[in-house]
Amino acid sequence: MANSKTDRARPSADQRRLSRLLKRWNETLNTDLYEIRMAAGYALSGMGSRVAVFELFYRQNPFKGGFCISAGLEQAVEYIENIRLYGSDIDFFRKHCNMSPEMTRLFKKDFHFDGDIYAIPEGTVVFPDIPILKVKAKLPVAQLIETALLSIIGHQTLIATKAARLCLAAEDKPIIEFGSRRAHGVEAAYYGARAAFIGGCIGTSNVKASKDFHIPAIGTHSHSWVESFPSELEAFREFARLFPDIAVLLVDTYDTINIGLPNAIIVAKELEARNHRLLGIRLDSGDLALLSKKARQMLDQSGLDYVRIVASNDLDESIIENLRLQGAHIDLYGVGTKLITAYPEPALGQVYKLTAVEDGNGVLLPKIKLSSNVEKITNPGDKKVIRYSDETGAFKADVLFLDDEPLPSSRFLAYDQMFRYLHQEIDPGRTSSEGLLVPVYKKGKLVYKFDSLTVIQKRTKSQLERLKDEYKRLLNPDIYRVYLSEKLFDLKQRLITEYSPELL
Repeated sequence: MANSKTDRARPSADQRRLSRLLKRWNETLNTDLYEIRMAAGYALSGMGSRVAVFELFYRQNPFKGGFCISAGLEQAVEYIENIRLYGSDIDFFRKHCNMSPEMTRLFKKDFHFDGDIYAIPEGTVVFPDIPILKVKAKLPVAQLIETALLSIIGHQTLIATKAARLCLAAEDKPIIEFGSRRAHGVEAAYYGARAAFIGGCIGTSNVKASKDFHIPAIGTHSHSWVESFPSELEAFREFARLFPDIAVLLVDTYDTINIGLPNAIIVAKELEARNHRLLGIRLDSGDLALLSKKARQMLDQSGLDYVRIVASNDLDESIIENLRLQGAHIDLYGVGTKLITAYPEPALGQVYKLTAVEDGNGVLLPKIKLSSNVEKITNPGDKKVIRYSDETGAFKADVLFLDDEPLPSSRFLAYDQMFRYLHQEIDPGRTSSEGLLVPVYKKGKLVYKFDSLTVIQKRTKSQLERLKDEYKRLLNPDIYRVYLSEKLFDLKQRLITEYSPELL
C-alpha cells in the first residue's frame, strides 16, 4: 500500500504525460539546428552581447502578382512571448547536436527576448524588399527566432495574398474559405483560415478558427448526406427541417438540372409555406457558368429569386475571373484547395538578413550580403520604410531611409536599388507620407496593441483601394518600385565597392 510521503509526492503517469505534452507544445525548438549553434557560437566568441539588426522581407511577389498582404504578426508575437528552454531541451543539444557542455550551459540561463521589434501592421499592402519585420536585439536571440518568424509570417502572408487575389477576381461576389480538409495539416488549416479572412474572405468552414478568431462559420452539407437517405428529396427535406433558415442544398449528387434543382425548388416552396426561406443552392461540379445560368433561370421562374447560388469545385482566381466574364450567375464562391495551399506557390520567398551589427565598441556597423544575382544583394543598415501617396491617396512610392536619416522637406530623388539612372522624384509638398514599421517590442516589453481581425480585414480593403489598378491586375501587373534614399544608395554602393570591387 502506497502511503509514504515519497509516493504522494511522485507525479502520476498522467501528470508526467501532461508535462511532456506541455514541453512538446512549446514552439521554441521549431527552428533550424544552425540557429541553435550560431546562438551558442556568438556567445562563446565574445559576441553574445552585441546588438544586431535583422530584417524579414521577400524578394519576389508570389503568383506573378503585383503585391502581398502582410499577415501573421499576432502569431509571431505569441511565439516570442512563449520562448522557453527546458532542461530536456538543453540535454538534447548536448547529446544530439554536437554541442559541448560549455555551449549548453549558455542556455541554462533565463533565455528570453529582450530586444526591439518593429513590424508592418497586418492587412497592409507590401512589396518586395520592404522589411515586413525588423528585429534589433542581441545576436544570439535575434538569430534563434529567425526560422519561426519566417515560417509564421511567410505562411499567413502568402494565404492572405491569395485570398485578396480571389476577392479581386470575384469583384463584388464574396469568397468563403473551404480548405480545411486539403490543408497541409490542421495547424495550416487553422491559421490559413485566419489569413484568408484578413485577405478578404467573408467566412470559413473551419470551426476552431471561427471560434477562436471570431470568423463567421459557413457550411452546407456533403454528398454523403444525400446518399444516406432513400432519395435526394427526402435528404433535402430533412436538412431543411433541421436548418430552416440557413439551409444551402448541394444539388449535384445525381443530376443537377433534372433532379437536384427540381428537388431544391420543391423544398424551397415547402419552406415558404412554413414562413421560411431556402438560403441557397450549391454547385460543386460540371460547367459552373452554364449550370449557374440555368439554375438562376429555374429558380427565378419558380419565384425564388432570393435563393443564392454558391459555387465550389477547385476554384482559383483565374477560374473565378473567367466565370465572371462569362456572365455566370454565382452569388458566392467557396474556395478550398487552391486557397489553403496557396496554389501554385508552395511558399513565400522570404528571407531574414543581417543588415547591421555592433562592433566591439558598441557602434552599429551596416552590413551587406553580396551575390552575382543582383536581386539578392541586400540593402544595408538599420532602416525605416516611408510610403508616399499622391493627392488622391493612391500609393506613389515606397522609400527606404536609414533609421537616423531625417526625411526630406523639399523635392528629392529616390533611387532604384542598384542603378542611379532609375529614380523617382518625390515632392513632400504634394504627397503625404507614413512610416510603415511600428514598434512591437521595446527592450523586451510588448508595446503593440493588436486590432481585431475585422479591423485588419477592413485595413486590407482600404489598402487595396489605394493601390492603383495596374498593380492589381491578375495577369502581368505593373511593378510597384521600392526606392532608396540617396544616402542609403550611396552607402550600398560603397559597401559593394569595399567588399567586392570586381562586381562593378
